[in-house]
Order: sequence, then C-alpha cells, then structure tokens
Amino acid sequence: MSDILQELAVILQERKQADPNSSYVAQLHHKGLNKILEKVGEEATEAILAAKDAESLGSQNEVIAETADLWFHSLVMLSHLDISHQDVLNELARRMGISGLDEKASRS
Repeated sequence: MSDILQELAVILQERKQADPNSSYVAQLHHKGLNKILEKVGEEATEAILAAKDAESLGSQNEVIAETADLWFHSLVMLSHLDISHQDVLNELARRMGISGLDEKASRS
C-alpha cells in the first residue's frame, strides 16, 4: 500500500506547480487551502452517507469509492501543507499497541 501512497505523493508534488488548466490537483492547489479543505469535507460527508447506505442496503462499492475520494483529497491537503503521508503513517505506527482511550487522554 505504501507504494501507491509514494507514487501519489510524487504525482501530487509535481502537480502543485502544474498549469491549473491541465490538472485537477493543480486547480485545487491554485484555489488554495480553503478549497482543498472544502473538498475534504465534501468527500467525508459522501463517505459517511455511503457507509450509512451500505449498512442498510448491503453494498460496499460506494463506500470504497467515496473513501478513496476522501483519502485522495486528504493527500492533496497534506501535499499543499508540505506534510508527507509518511508522517501520518509514522503517527499511526507510534499509536500501535497503545489503547485508543489512553492515546486520546494523552492529547489533553
């Protein structure tokens, strides 16, 4: 999985400087962080709605597609902020073996 994340990271970095008329990602970067965050929020909502439908209708395809959109736009956000996906993976690795309740309590 990290291979695809690395490939996407390279592409997203390249697209930051691309012509906004030739690339969706370049358009997002050109419009700025607020537009990128709007897309992350939109995709999060769509993923939530797809999951609710999946529970009642039994279809997972829409959940998978919407989650892919959410992850993609989250990667665009990280790229815009010059944060590596590896930093997020490292944070997840750090949390492995720590109770979720303990980890959350340590943040306050």
